[in-house]
Amino acid sequence: MPGVGKTTLIRALAERLTAYHPAGFYTEEIRDASGAREGFRLVTLCGRQLVLSHIHHPGPYRVSRYGVDVAGFEQLLANLDLTHSPSRLIIIDEIGKMECFSRRFTDDIAALLSQPKMLLATIASKGEGFISQVKNRLDCHLVMVTRENRDRLMSDLSAEIESRLGKGRDNAPPNPL
Repeated sequence: MPGVGKTTLIRALAERLTAYHPAGFYTEEIRDASGAREGFRLVTLCGRQLVLSHIHHPGPYRVSRYGVDVAGFEQLLANLDLTHSPSRLIIIDEIGKMECFSRRFTDDIAALLSQPKMLLATIASKGEGFISQVKNRLDCHLVMVTRENRDRLMSDLSAEIESRLGKGRDNAPPNPL
């Protein structure tokens, strides 16, 4: 559910697993001076940023009151080129309605799911189409993050990921983008 700490957890996992040189991105809320949410920003694990959606963004792609910058998102994805990343660990926050407006995004996620890389992602709790397809895959391990389990999940998930990736560290260089 929103606000339980999914992004905080995924950012902490990315930091804890830096030896594997993860590639990908997480989201941040954009808030005005009064604290009201105005949109969402993507931050790549190598530090690039993009405003994914904003209340003032025009265009046909909308989720609630937010306009989604699909063209900018697809350019960011092209620059990241996650399907060809040398990293064995890809981190995505999130597979949600805004992101799924991008055909490049859904194609990239589908390709990553068919590769031997590990994909660690947050995914919308509700959603049809691509979101439902990903959640119904037999090779996906879904974990519900709650306020009660989020702190424990940090050690549980990092141990599971390290076990699956092997004790050796990833020799791939960090993604330069």
